[in-house]
Amino acid sequence: MNSVKRRRAVRLAAAVLASGLAAVGAVAVASPAAADDLPSGRGGATATLGGLTVFDQAVVRNGAEKEQVGAGLFEMAVDEGGTIQTYCVDIQNPTRPEAKYREKPWSETSLHDNADAGKIRWILRHSYPQVNDLSALAAKAHTGPLTEKTAAAGTQVAIWRFSDKARVEAVDPAAEKLADYLEKNAERLPEPKATLTLDPPAVSGRSGERLGPVTVRTGANAVSVAPAAATSGVRVVDRAGKPVTSAVDGSRLYFDVPAGTPDGTTSLTVQASTEVPVGRAFASESKSQTQILAGSSRSNVSATATASWARKGPIPALSAAENCAKSGVDVTARNAGDEPFTFELAGVEHTVAAGKSETITVPVREDQEYAFTISGPDGFERTFSGVLDCRTASTGGGPTGAGTGGSGGDTPANEPAPASVGGASGGDIPDDGDLAETGSDTDTPLLVGLALAFLAVGAGMVFLLRGKGAPEGE
Repeated sequence: MNSVKRRRAVRLAAAVLASGLAAVGAVAVASPAAADDLPSGRGGATATLGGLTVFDQAVVRNGAEKEQVGAGLFEMAVDEGGTIQTYCVDIQNPTRPEAKYREKPWSETSLHDNADAGKIRWILRHSYPQVNDLSALAAKAHTGPLTEKTAAAGTQVAIWRFSDKARVEAVDPAAEKLADYLEKNAERLPEPKATLTLDPPAVSGRSGERLGPVTVRTGANAVSVAPAAATSGVRVVDRAGKPVTSAVDGSRLYFDVPAGTPDGTTSLTVQASTEVPVGRAFASESKSQTQILAGSSRSNVSATATASWARKGPIPALSAAENCAKSGVDVTARNAGDEPFTFELAGVEHTVAAGKSETITVPVREDQEYAFTISGPDGFERTFSGVLDCRTASTGGGPTGAGTGGSGGDTPANEPAPASVGGASGGDIPDDGDLAETGSDTDTPLLVGLALAFLAVGAGMVFLLRGKGAPEGE
């Protein structure tokens, strides 16, 4: 990071605002008291970014300037087991080594307003690594001989032309011909379904009732269901009241809370082993380039939903999700109690009547790293944090690409042979692959350290901002 960028980072990290909300996460609390954060209810695959593994060089043009970057496949380790390969859909932004990523719908990424997002999915299904017969791919595209590196580079270049509207060409002639072929023939395909989600991710109600339903959405054949905490007498059941240990797509789950159960909170977790569909987006939990899935081994995925109950009073259930179309974060508060639930959000007091729900969109600046505490009566407190990354533009003065910081270096230090994930021989590929985006940069974790320092010092609602400048932009 040069001195100018470092000074900009320090200034931006030091900007503390009194508004914001988490990108992902959902919680339900039984009473107006502080509680530990619970896992995100959106669910799906979570992964840690590894290295750029299969790539060649490309040239990105910006007016009279041009920059050589690495273009190709990244590998990620799925947190609960498995491996995925991804391409980048965010060329102007850097990647953070070992960044944590989460599967997200296109609506929560830079693809949200991209009419050509479906063409990117077509490219993924009709090129490397989903098509791993490179001779057949070369013959179809009339490229001449292709290697894994040049096939990956040509595929990435074609993706960038749709994801970033970039002026980019592959250095290798065969890779460039492949990019041209893919760009010319791409068709719009629908967004693939999520691997695993629970809807809604938080429910609430009175003790003595069956709370829910929580609907399972999954592409897996079946998922296991287990309560996350041993709460006396509370069971996870189906609509008929029978205990549930497994479920399928469309299953409705309920929390059966016996009458007289002390006010409290519990959760359930669903898990599955499946392949993440090609075309699913992965966004970082920190400031790091958005990815799109290109190939996947069988991976373990999970989702969590929470439930809270009380005998009387307000009984809130809170959930949050990024809304790229509105450049903010939606927070939804549902009150299943018999009294109004009053809370403070982004410096504004809100009241949700008994039996009602309300969704508030909190504006968040692009590339802003934020943390926000929702507070209510009697010590009620819930904190969410994240980064809003909905556009492809950057203030870095040019693309960073998929290489080592956009320096055009020949290889990253960790360049291994390509992982064996996904893939098929020949042309058309079944709709069961993976999608992700790529990118790399070695910027230091300066912003994270500064952000954490401000969080430790701040009191009440703290909003951490880290901007990257004026944006270009299931």
